[in-house]
Amino acid sequence: MKTVDWKELTFGVEIEFVGGAPEQVELLPGWIMDLNERQTDDTGDESGSELKPPPLVWGRREQIREMLARLQVTGARANWNCGLHVHVGLKPWGQEGIPRFIEVALMYQDAVRHLFNTGDDRLIFCPPVTPEMIDRYRVNPGEEALRHKGRPQSHRCGINLAAWFDIGTVEIRYANGSLNYDEVIRTAEFCLRFVAAVGEGRTLSSDPRQMAAQLGVPVSGYPKPIPAPRWYRERMWLEDALIPVLGPLAGRLVPNGEIHHILPHPEGLLVAIEDVDGKVSKHLVHPPAAGWEAARPIPE
Repeated sequence: MKTVDWKELTFGVEIEFVGGAPEQVELLPGWIMDLNERQTDDTGDESGSELKPPPLVWGRREQIREMLARLQVTGARANWNCGLHVHVGLKPWGQEGIPRFIEVALMYQDAVRHLFNTGDDRLIFCPPVTPEMIDRYRVNPGEEALRHKGRPQSHRCGINLAAWFDIGTVEIRYANGSLNYDEVIRTAEFCLRFVAAVGEGRTLSSDPRQMAAQLGVPVSGYPKPIPAPRWYRERMWLEDALIPVLGPLAGRLVPNGEIHHILPHPEGLLVAIEDVDGKVSKHLVHPPAAGWEAARPIPE
């Protein structure tokens, strides 16, 4: 392992939001507004976006304050569907450090989740690292060993080490969404200190409060969970019941495809299926007496 000053680590914050006017926000150099990453707002429509910075270091964190202010001027806000994802660069340790970080994720992920008070409705977006991932990684080191299967929203763990193979980071996804600078930067500081401590080889407590004390960070002041509306929770219950039934049909419609979401439609059910390249196609299905049938694809 290697000792690195946490303030020297590169990091980024992915800021999800609803509402506002993302197309009109003037971006600082290097910042990206990912207009393909829409969030579900309180009406059930897709709105907002996801704002991403270039790699930063602690001394450049004021850029985050400025961009949050620009978002808020347009009326953007965070809701129950939004998350705050912090990426921390793992370059000082390289790929040889990944097995250590996987083991640490298993030991400390519950403490991090409890400290961040992750909303129940966001857990689909940050499933846990599992012991099987370590076994898979030892046999075949790579991104696929560290990804969940079964639903695209659940591919990336709460401590997502698959991000190393994409952009050279670990992504910590447990924080609830927020556009409040103090909450955002407090979350980023925890993640930086946590990664630096792990990289140094320190042993931390699995108790959230004790861990916070060891890292020198607050035990509170992180983004608070926002309860989802009843209609959304009912939608998710229905999806969870239907996915095992419709999974085989989805696999026939899109080879190796996974169901992304299911919505009611005047002619049946709209089933969105994501292929192995991340492209989503939508299909109308209905349940005749003889069994589920695909009626027709729905163009974008």
